[in-house]
Amino acid sequence: MMSPMPSQPIASRSFGPTNLIVTSLCIGTAPLGDVPGDYGVSAPEDRALETLRAAMASPITFFDTSNNYGSGRSETRIGRVLKEVGGLGSRVLATKADRDMTTGDFSGDRMKRSIEESLERLGLDHLQFAYIHDPEHTTFEYITSKGGALDAMQDLQRQGVIGGIGISGGPIDMLIRYVETGAFAAVETHNRFTLLNRSAVPLLDVCAARGVAVVNAAAYGSGLLAKGPGSGARYAYQQVPQAIAERVRRIEAVCAQHGVPMAAAALQFSMRDPRVTSTVVGMSRPERVEQTLALASVPIPDDLWPAIDAIGFDMDDPEANRWG
Repeated sequence: MMSPMPSQPIASRSFGPTNLIVTSLCIGTAPLGDVPGDYGVSAPEDRALETLRAAMASPITFFDTSNNYGSGRSETRIGRVLKEVGGLGSRVLATKADRDMTTGDFSGDRMKRSIEESLERLGLDHLQFAYIHDPEHTTFEYITSKGGALDAMQDLQRQGVIGGIGISGGPIDMLIRYVETGAFAAVETHNRFTLLNRSAVPLLDVCAARGVAVVNAAAYGSGLLAKGPGSGARYAYQQVPQAIAERVRRIEAVCAQHGVPMAAAALQFSMRDPRVTSTVVGMSRPERVEQTLALASVPIPDDLWPAIDAIGFDMDDPEANRWG
């Protein structure tokens, strides 16, 4: 076995072409919206608030939320804790403009209402950064049309309501098409750059060439690569296929042979890639903050990575059956 690598630092990095500086770890607040059906965990308000307080007291200064997480509960809870701590300070908070989840309205007017709702919940008069969220639920042509979602977001940017604009979604070819417009400072991808799946690699390459920030979410594959098979964890928000479960057992065994927790390998796989600006980790308990920092600093021997790669990984979309 080769000598362990130095522990992963919680680095600070430029956020694409914006003037924002973010940490290489990002607090994901989707579970704090208390939607156990989507994320497999419950986060009652008291525990969610304690988790946010722990996160805001930590070295991690980048936070990710959305208008739609828990029908707004995530943002409301963040706003409450921000008021307690006296505002954002040196932290960076990114939220997402969402379609109307009842009607499916993805219009420019809906984007403006989404941003207004987020500002009210968060107790802010300005958003440092906002993504257009899940554009796979409409068409590229509709999002980019005159008066459409992108136009509306750019109008809010010109008014100073939004600092930077990003795109956050699933299918990789779709995200590349949006990045190639040149309209977005950052892209957020999920479940597609992990120990199990590398389908986001073409996106990462395009973003690196264009200077666009990449935010990689769900490095644990929605929990499976942290908890392992048999834990009840999901994979890409779905039930775990048997072939994937078997591959994870093999990854778990290789990690054990190298004296590394599988969760540390899964997290640092994302953090170590220079094309990834920040890695989002969803948290639902206050102790997860320190646990995540500990996993980020576990020494990883160099020869673990090729051993994991030898087990195999997918280059196709792990959620393809959800989008068509």
